[in-house]
Amino acid sequence: MVQLQAESLACQRGGRMVFTDVNFTLASGQLLELRGPNGAGKSSLLRLIAGLGDPASGVLSLTGGNAQLAIGQQTHYAAHQEAIKAPLTVIENLKFWGDFLGGGDVAAAIAAFDLDGLADYPAALLSAGQKRRLSLSRLALVPRLLWLLDEPTLGLDAASLDRLMKLLRGHLSGGGLALLATHNALSLSADVTLMLGSQS
Repeated sequence: MVQLQAESLACQRGGRMVFTDVNFTLASGQLLELRGPNGAGKSSLLRLIAGLGDPASGVLSLTGGNAQLAIGQQTHYAAHQEAIKAPLTVIENLKFWGDFLGGGDVAAAIAAFDLDGLADYPAALLSAGQKRRLSLSRLALVPRLLWLLDEPTLGLDAASLDRLMKLLRGHLSGGGLALLATHNALSLSADVTLMLGSQS
């Protein structure tokens, strides 16, 4: 059993306390949905878990994962900005990420978001929705225990959203964990809902 736990977690950015006393437990196969208004700290919490910052206080722990790796090294973090290299083609981007992340199945990533017809297109020529599909295809490229998804549905059409939900269901059914920040209703029920409120 894998378990991600936050105890009395607090985050400070730019001299402002973004959130305090955040507590949750997430186990294998579970989805945590982050809710709250803009500025409540949803993105900040995901960044903390991804290892892109340190909490002001509190403890974040992962049990049952790879004890030799930090939590961030066991995650896929999909943020607002697309993690793509504009001069490279779609398939070159995926090969780059495969090498960077330690292997990967490029064909599976291409198929996950129906990128076959775009494989040889430079990323710079893709539409916003296509760029989002390319960025999210990394989820299918290399297995990671924990998915951190920050408004992943933005820019996706209905078919691509269905593909994302299918991919997410597969990840959870395989024992993975996921945290997802969104303002939109999902076709997948969350096991845990965490509400964050704005603080001045």
